[in-house]
Amino acid sequence: MSEIAEYKLVRNSTVGSELTEDMAKLLAARMGVRHLKDGEFVVKEGEADQTLFVLTAGKLNVISKDSNGVEQTVYTMKEGECAGTRAFVEQSPRKATLRAVGESTVYTLTPEDFESLLDASPRLAYKVMRALFRVTHANLARMNQETEQLSNYITKTQGRY
Repeated sequence: MSEIAEYKLVRNSTVGSELTEDMAKLLAARMGVRHLKDGEFVVKEGEADQTLFVLTAGKLNVISKDSNGVEQTVYTMKEGECAGTRAFVEQSPRKATLRAVGESTVYTLTPEDFESLLDASPRLAYKVMRALFRVTHANLARMNQETEQLSNYITKTQGRY
């Protein structure tokens, strides 16, 4: 028998922020659990895996290749954050690599397992999709802010450099 995801951790994540206890239990029952060792890859850039990942313990580095093909850590995820929203929703290849920093645990949700909730609990599916939209919007806002800060640094405006 495989390990069962803890619904309280799901509820305390960015994906479960609006869920009732019963909804979180239903979602957790559809999720897988992966325990990772330091340096272990969750997924690699370019892979076709469309699984959504929720970090429940430890940290994950989000790694992307620069224009020269050199891997760069672009973000370090904290507990409760999720990754893979674009691949999950669009069913497209991965745009980044995820690698564990220390021992970590992720909960996994495949599109097929999520879609099985559509008929059984459409309100739950709606709330999860709304949460994924918020996550994507927050990521975009963070990237826009970083781009603006870089531009200000390069042009030496609006700050001390």
